[in-house]
Amino acid sequence: MNRRNLLKTLSLTVGASIVGTEVLAKVGERSFLYNIPENPNHKSLDKPVTAITIGAGNRGMVYGGFAAKFTDQIKIVGVAEPNAFRNDRYAKIHNIPAENRFNTWEEVFKRPKFADAVIISTPDNLHYEPCMKALAMGYDILLEKPIAPTEKECRDILNLAKKNNRIVAVCHVLRYAPYFVKMKELIANGAIGEVISIQHFEPIEHTHMAHSYVRGNWHNSKETTPIILAKSCHDLDIVKWVINKPSKKISAMGDLKWFRKENAPQGSTARCTDGCKVERTCPYSAIKEYVDLNKRTSVFDVPTGTKDRKAFITEKLKTTNYGRCVYRMENDQPDHYVTNIQFADSVTASFSMEAFTSYHGRRTRVMGSMGDLVGDMTELVHYDFRTGKDTKFIPKAEDVEEYKNSGHGGGDWLLVRDFVQAVAQKNPALLTSTIDESIESHVMGFMAEESRKQNKVMDIKM
Repeated sequence: MNRRNLLKTLSLTVGASIVGTEVLAKVGERSFLYNIPENPNHKSLDKPVTAITIGAGNRGMVYGGFAAKFTDQIKIVGVAEPNAFRNDRYAKIHNIPAENRFNTWEEVFKRPKFADAVIISTPDNLHYEPCMKALAMGYDILLEKPIAPTEKECRDILNLAKKNNRIVAVCHVLRYAPYFVKMKELIANGAIGEVISIQHFEPIEHTHMAHSYVRGNWHNSKETTPIILAKSCHDLDIVKWVINKPSKKISAMGDLKWFRKENAPQGSTARCTDGCKVERTCPYSAIKEYVDLNKRTSVFDVPTGTKDRKAFITEKLKTTNYGRCVYRMENDQPDHYVTNIQFADSVTASFSMEAFTSYHGRRTRVMGSMGDLVGDMTELVHYDFRTGKDTKFIPKAEDVEEYKNSGHGGGDWLLVRDFVQAVAQKNPALLTSTIDESIESHVMGFMAEESRKQNKVMDIKM
């Protein structure tokens, strides 16, 4: 079917006014595969944008991966990373000269400005200071979420970005995922009439929860950020973005119920490698997760060419938090969290983050006066009350390495693509997640955490 006939079919199926993103193919009765078309405002670059990466862990590798593939668009010219293995790896990938390799972020800014932009992909508690210094020195910034650990720090960054007329792109990558782009487009074009309510669900998946928020870098909210920001500021942000209305009030409940010392099984030990009697039957066994199944092992920095990968990781389990019993950690992050949000024009939303699922992948339901939308990031189904027909939209998107099927829906590299264009053209309007646009969802997160702790409904004041 050619494009003209396909658009005609779509117009008859869902109404001409809501056809927007480029459709690739009809794959079934009222089912369509689509992607996001090239932005007509993007331009060919005379030379690549240059950037320094601060933090060469997983997220730094993701954004750096775009630069390694699209060398005509962005070139990484410097790296700051205290982990020698990661520093070496990153420098080799991007051919970074020795004089532009640093152990700490402070060392980067002792040098005069030597790039167009800085990518900040450090731990949450190391976002604020390097971001403020980079802004003071005139860099544009790609800033990993959350923006900063406190509302005041978030507002400080916003104010300095405005004062110095710099671009700060927050890595709310879901805004760039074709699935959510289509959802927002359908809502904006009146596919379901007036939006009445939205339900959004993030199933973290039980072993992902154990890996990142019980054993991992984000296990203690006092040392990083609360899980509603560390994990779910994506979700608060995407709900706000697709509704496109200001938030007014928020309430939240949740707690740490399961990953506690009193729930440790009899016969368990401080580490899974200490002869734990229940290790083979425990769903959170570090040996099963990292050694047997070889999952999420990038955290161990296994050198290329390691002859016995399993032995290397087993040794790491004996000395790092990743080998500790999930019931005996210093964790405080809630393992279930629910929020209710009141937006302008009487629109309501509920969001639930749950650790104890066998699956991952965000689920969303949007209820409108003339139809509804139901999706799980692999497909989005529109039902029209007026015609009694449904139409299925299937996004053509692929998550990058280490994030395949993890719920970002292909948004990681699409974000970097737009950031490069924004910096090159000095035009933040080419981004959908500037700090101006992104800060509200962070305020929502801070107020949700206050609500959870104080057991009261909180006003959201921008």
